[in-house]
Amino acid sequence: MPSSYVSRFFDRSFEWATTSGLRVLLIGMAMLVLLALLKRSVTKLSSLYEGTLPIHGQIKRAHTLTHIVRDVVRLVILFVGMTMILSEAGVDLKPLLAAAGLGGLAIGFGAQSLVKDLISGFFILWEDSIRVGDVVEVAGVSGLVEEVELRTIKLRDLSGNLHVVPNGVIDKVKNLTKDSSYYVFDIRVAYRESVDEVMGVLQGIAEDLSRDSLFADDILAPLEMLGVDQFTDSAVMIKCRIKTEPLKQWRVGREMNRRIKNTFDAKGIEIPFPHQPRYWGEPKKGTPQPT
Repeated sequence: MPSSYVSRFFDRSFEWATTSGLRVLLIGMAMLVLLALLKRSVTKLSSLYEGTLPIHGQIKRAHTLTHIVRDVVRLVILFVGMTMILSEAGVDLKPLLAAAGLGGLAIGFGAQSLVKDLISGFFILWEDSIRVGDVVEVAGVSGLVEEVELRTIKLRDLSGNLHVVPNGVIDKVKNLTKDSSYYVFDIRVAYRESVDEVMGVLQGIAEDLSRDSLFADDILAPLEMLGVDQFTDSAVMIKCRIKTEPLKQWRVGREMNRRIKNTFDAKGIEIPFPHQPRYWGEPKKGTPQPT
């Protein structure tokens, strides 16, 4: 009897090894090959990014997206491979899949905000709406983008404060430096001034600025004169704008404002400011004047 059991065990083991065992071995080898190919592809893509993409922010974005795809593909390979191996080993997968489904559902309910941050971050990176080095306004916070990660965006404001914004709360992105920028001027002049003359003076100031070697490379187009925009209580508002390289609009705008003030002073063009006259009233006869 014992010898028959041993013989039957070896027969079954040999049969399993030549059928299911061989398939398990092939599945394991296929998993190792696919993981090695995935790692090699990611390495080649990383070297390709560094050699072709000119901007550091674009390289970082490409690396982040590549690593996300790599991790997802790796999980799929491992999950499918292990499922096939367990199936070949005769394990009933239905209870395991049911338990995994319930566990995933519980984790999903407990980490809804985290999942929302990750999904939003993936689409922000994929759509390239925000890059490192941009000045943006998101979730009521504005500043220079220092890092774009899968879960958060880090902004540094003008005062040096670092804001960490979860991607899940971002419903609208205002990018102030995407591809190009504009500086908008609202020039106030007195009603007695000729608006045509003032607009001509502004055009001349902008032309001189564009010829300045310190600012010529920052300016992408001549001053765009939008015309008379408003009639306020004490001034006529003339609106114009100038197109610049990203992040250069404030530098160009400040220099343009300096030149406008100096030129207006030299030409006698009045820049009015709100003022209110005071009337003290007339005293009655015989009433002493207040001192």
